[in-house]
Amino acid sequence: MTILKKPLRLPCGVTVKNRFFKSAMHEGLGSKTYAPTQAHVSLYHRWAAGGSGVLVTGNVMVDRNHLGEPGNVVIEDERDLAILKKWAAAGSRNGTQLWMQLNHPGKQSPKSINQEPIAPSALAFDGDLGKLFATPRAMTESDIREVQARFITAAVIAKKAGFTGVQIHAAHGYLINQFLSPLHNQRQDSYGGSLENRQRFLLEIYEGMRAALGQDFPISVKLNSSDGALGGFSVADSLNTAQRLSELGVDVIEVSGGTYAAPTMQGEGGYNGEPGKAIFADFALRLSELVDTPVALTGGFRTAESMVEAVSASVSDLVGIARPLVLDPDLPLKVFAGKLQPIKLPRIKTGVQKIDDSAGSMLGIIWYELQMARLAKGHLPRYTKDAAARVILHAVVTHGPAALKRRRA
Repeated sequence: MTILKKPLRLPCGVTVKNRFFKSAMHEGLGSKTYAPTQAHVSLYHRWAAGGSGVLVTGNVMVDRNHLGEPGNVVIEDERDLAILKKWAAAGSRNGTQLWMQLNHPGKQSPKSINQEPIAPSALAFDGDLGKLFATPRAMTESDIREVQARFITAAVIAKKAGFTGVQIHAAHGYLINQFLSPLHNQRQDSYGGSLENRQRFLLEIYEGMRAALGQDFPISVKLNSSDGALGGFSVADSLNTAQRLSELGVDVIEVSGGTYAAPTMQGEGGYNGEPGKAIFADFALRLSELVDTPVALTGGFRTAESMVEAVSASVSDLVGIARPLVLDPDLPLKVFAGKLQPIKLPRIKTGVQKIDDSAGSMLGIIWYELQMARLAKGHLPRYTKDAAARVILHAVVTHGPAALKRRRA
């Protein structure tokens, strides 16, 4: 396991202590005023004790009028700085890097919480998704400047609070991904049309953050390998965008993919050392050969051997782990000790096909949110045969029926 223990020096000069990278998962623990809570502090204190080199938070929104899902945390100003400092101190223990993921949902803001979303273009979602999300208003250039400023402000506050880095969420169909996609971005100005123009919104956010945060502060980008939709943000577009980010000095590119309409990030692929067999490993290998920027691959790691193989074969510089770290927060330490058993994730199903087809992915997401709440209280995760029923009851009681609508962490 020596290669997984090996430190990684980032382009900004910061050294990550090992190759374990906890990818973002929406915790659902935000307060009614969208502030972090003591549960965030306790949860990340637990994860920081488990041995990961990097912990990335769940998506923190930059505008309280544009939320992505129930339980979001929002940073617009310093009103919650005290609890943010506690969160940062807890998650950066033991030399752990704690990076805040920053996001704006754009038109992926459900009708149940936002009747007036914004997006690059005033294009509604097709099919069933059109029932979940309102038709957005096309952003003006003034809107673009305001949202970019919000990302930068949130990043500056994160640094002030003690977070050791930030991640820009440019994947999964959220606002930045909408700008990148020709399916959702049909603007005729300098932010639409050519790939260079569609990249502009993201690149300006990154450059603004870099200027505000300094050259020695880690900035990561989570990028779709593709949107999984014909005519959308493609593999070629993604490789080009990643190369531009690398040239500008981004510190880590995390590989993902898919959107609400094509949720390929929820696939069941498993990395077994053969790049073509992982969810996004084939793309990660191509990217690693193209750029010098460290690459993080998340999704499908179920054995210690597969983790070692991915780093050894230069498929990925960082091993991205998400749900397995909820089931076992000490996973990195167990890998280092040679004690990790093959990971099996529970399937949360009702057994009623109609329900599972419409809300199956949401049942899993909410179940993991419940387990994160248990970890925050000092308990171990718990799976029971009636897990699906418990999830549905909790979601409806806490957030109403809209909580079961499809979304992505």
